Amino acid sequence: MLKVYGNSKGNLCDGISRRDFLSVGAIGMGGLSLPQLLQAEAINSGKPSHKALIMIYMAGAPPHQDLWDPKPDAPAEYRGDLGAIPTNVDGIQIGELMPRMAKIMDKCVAIRSVVGAPNGSHDSFMCYTGRKGSTLNSKGQPPGGWPSIGSALSRLMGSADPRTPPFIGLAPKAGHPPYGSSGMPGYLGVQHSPFRPSGPGMKDMVLNDITTQRLSQRKDLLLSFDQMRRDLDATGKIEGLDGFTQQAFSLLTSSRLANALNIEKEDPKLRARYGKGDPKNVGDGAPKNNEHFLIARRLVEAGARCVTLNFGRWDFHSNNTKGMKEHAPIFDQGLSALIEDLHERGMDKDVTVCAWGEFGRTPKLNKNAGRDHWPNVSCALLAGGGMPTGKIIGSTDKIAAEADDRPVHMGEVMATLYHNMGIDPNTTTLPDLTGRPHYLVDGWRPMPELI
Repeated sequence: MLKVYGNSKGNLCDGISRRDFLSVGAIGMGGLSLPQLLQAEAINSGKPSHKALIMIYMAGAPPHQDLWDPKPDAPAEYRGDLGAIPTNVDGIQIGELMPRMAKIMDKCVAIRSVVGAPNGSHDSFMCYTGRKGSTLNSKGQPPGGWPSIGSALSRLMGSADPRTPPFIGLAPKAGHPPYGSSGMPGYLGVQHSPFRPSGPGMKDMVLNDITTQRLSQRKDLLLSFDQMRRDLDATGKIEGLDGFTQQAFSLLTSSRLANALNIEKEDPKLRARYGKGDPKNVGDGAPKNNEHFLIARRLVEAGARCVTLNFGRWDFHSNNTKGMKEHAPIFDQGLSALIEDLHERGMDKDVTVCAWGEFGRTPKLNKNAGRDHWPNVSCALLAGGGMPTGKIIGSTDKIAAEADDRPVHMGEVMATLYHNMGIDPNTTTLPDLTGRPHYLVDGWRPMPELI
């Protein structure tokens, strides 16, 4: 039995109930249930590019003051215990717990003035869509809800290799569901949900107790049933599902995806460079799993368009310094290794890396030496994608409370990510469940500093 897990709630736009798994076993009159995590739309023309996005969601919202926007001259109650260090770019300083990133700042862009968070609610939704809303509640959104960028790329571009799902989410389940979300498909439908290899179906991604010959026979049987159903179907639904079936069998009969997920095949020296981190979830948050950074790169090489990974639980309401020391050094190692690895493999022009959280942290430390929620301003780190790097965009005031120069809306960052993929976010539309077209972003344009 093979089970490939995806999202577990809701229905497809054509009324077909959503399934949590693909089962290879007895095939009845209803045929083989299809994996919602694969999409069947072909690339329109030409050879597929290998442009891709790796998005790191820093669950719980990291303190911007201790990452990319240190304030060494601020009063102690704002500055905290952590200082700043120089980088390999003259005039740029970052937090002292990020020494590896400091050595490769010429390959990065730090945005210090991210705005647009709707409130102080912990939710990955804004990071995955660039829009206001909620992972848990679609109120105020179009029918079906806003899709994440990974689902949009799945729909618009498909995979660079049919043996690899276009959208892959590495986050395991979390106690707080938005911390474990890899991005929702919204109105694009469950067929554009992320493939979730961290789910319980991971161990079943091989043919157990069934040979490829027997699978081929079952495929032929399924096709004969499908032909009969197509002859009887006047709605076109059956024909539209055929592509999913084909990709499901491609996944089963190819080792490409399984190999990409198997980091045992990597050079031990490279694995050591990324580090292991900690695969256990931090409280109700995400793990600090550095192997996810390496797997993300391998999945992109295998043909994925978008890989999301969730890191840690940066919600330090008490003892901010302790929380940062437990998170930042691990994050520093994994993120720097990923960026360097992409450059060394010549992938930096095509693959964009984005790391950010849902909001920032309060300028002043609270009575417990922690930082509380602060939606007024936050930060982001970008790399790759062919962007001009080695720069800082935007600034905050002297206590990191408000955007002082060049406020950057989260929608602008999202528009830039689409631009890096070769997609014009201001002319490209996708229809919701009623057929109404929507632009990919709410009028925001790619950042001119990065084009």
